[in-house]
Amino acid sequence: MGASGREDSSEAEIIGCEEDDDSVQGARRTGASRRFLLFFARLLQNPAMPCIQAKIPDSLAGPRGSSFVTSISFSSNTGGAAILAIGRADGKITLWSPLEPTPRFNSEQPAAVSHVCFRPTTYRRRSIREATAFVETEELLVGDEAGNVYLYSVEWPNQDQRDLFDWHGIMTLIARLSCHTQQICGISWSPDGEFFATGGNDNNLFLFETKKVLRRFRKLGSEDNTRIRVRNDTTVDLAGQGEAAAILPGREKHKFTLNAACKAIAFAPWQPSLIAAGGGSNDRCIHFFHALSGARLATIDCYAQVTSLVFNPRKREIAATFGFAQPDHPYRVAVFAWPSCRMVAGIPWWGEERALYAIEYPSLGGSLVVATSDASIKFHEVWSGTDGGQEAGGIFGSPILDDELMAERIETIR
Repeated sequence: MGASGREDSSEAEIIGCEEDDDSVQGARRTGASRRFLLFFARLLQNPAMPCIQAKIPDSLAGPRGSSFVTSISFSSNTGGAAILAIGRADGKITLWSPLEPTPRFNSEQPAAVSHVCFRPTTYRRRSIREATAFVETEELLVGDEAGNVYLYSVEWPNQDQRDLFDWHGIMTLIARLSCHTQQICGISWSPDGEFFATGGNDNNLFLFETKKVLRRFRKLGSEDNTRIRVRNDTTVDLAGQGEAAAILPGREKHKFTLNAACKAIAFAPWQPSLIAAGGGSNDRCIHFFHALSGARLATIDCYAQVTSLVFNPRKREIAATFGFAQPDHPYRVAVFAWPSCRMVAGIPWWGEERALYAIEYPSLGGSLVVATSDASIKFHEVWSGTDGGQEAGGIFGSPILDDELMAERIETIR
C-alpha cells in the first residue's frame, strides 16, 4: 500500500469510533489538521477512553512508570515529512512518521527528556550519506532534566530514496548547550528559525541566535563520555561525531532571569523579534522582550502561574493559560492586546482544574485547545479566525523602532 493508504488508515484509527466519515475527510484536508489529530490522540491516550483506537508502536507502549511521555513535537510544515518526536522520562526519544508503520529512530539520552521542539523551518546541510549533495534537514532541540539542551540534525529520506539507497536517514548531534543548571522546562523557536529560547527550572531564559551559536565552538573532547544510542546506527560517543559543539554559558545572545521557572515561551509570528515568557508560581507574570536588543518591553502581572502562551497569528494579541492562582481568581485563559497589554477576553473556570498547556487548533481559526489537570481537553474560541487587519511593521507597528533596536525601554506595565 502506498503512503497515502497508510495515512488514511492511521488517521481513521486515531480519530476513533465516534467520528463520522464527513468529519474525518474534512480533518484530512490539511497537514496541520492531521498533526493536531495526532497530538490530540497522544494527549488523550488513556485506557478509560475506549474511543481512541490508535495503534501505538511497541516502543511507545512500554510499562508505565519512568517511561511516560513528557513532550512531543512535529517537524516543520515546509519539510513535509510529518516527523513526530516523542520524548520520555526514561531518556528515550522516538522519531516516527504517521505515514510509516513503525518508528524509524529510537535514541537514548543521558538523562530524562523534559522537552523536545522541532525547528519550524528546514535547514540545508551537506548530506551524511553523500557528502557531495546538499539536502533539506530538520533540526530538533532536546532538553533534559539535567539542564542540557541537545541540537540534532535529522536527515529523513523519503520512501523512494529509502528503497533506492537502502538507507533510512540519520540523527546527527550538532551541539550540546550546557547553560542551565536545572531541568529544561520550555523551548521555543522563532517562526523564521533565526532564534530559539530555552527556559529552565533555574528561573533563567536564554535566547540564542541560531546562525551564530555554532560559529565558534569547542569540540566535544574525549573527556565527554556520555553515549547516545540510535537505532539503525552504531552506538556513538558525543565526541565521536567530530563536529559536535559544546556550548557553554556566555554563548547566548541574551539571558533573562525571572522569579520562578520559565515554561511558557512564544515568539510573535508577525514580529519574530518579539518574545514573550511566562513565569511560574513565584513570578506569575508575562514578560515581553526584544530579541535583538534584549530590552524588557513590558510585564503583565497575571496573579497566576503562566503555563503556556500562544500569539494570535493574524492580530496583535496573545493568549495565556494559567495554573495555580495567587490570590485566587477563576480565570484560566485570558487574551491580552499588544502593545497596550490590556486584557480583552477572560475565560473563567469555576472548578478546581488548572490549565496545563495549550496550542492553537490550526484549521479552526481562533480555537485554543487546552489540556487540564482533570485529564480533559477543552476547546475555547478565543479570537476571530479571520484576518483582523494586521498592520505591518515593527513590534509596535513601526519598523523604525525595530531598526533602532528599541534603544529606549517602555515603562513596565503592571
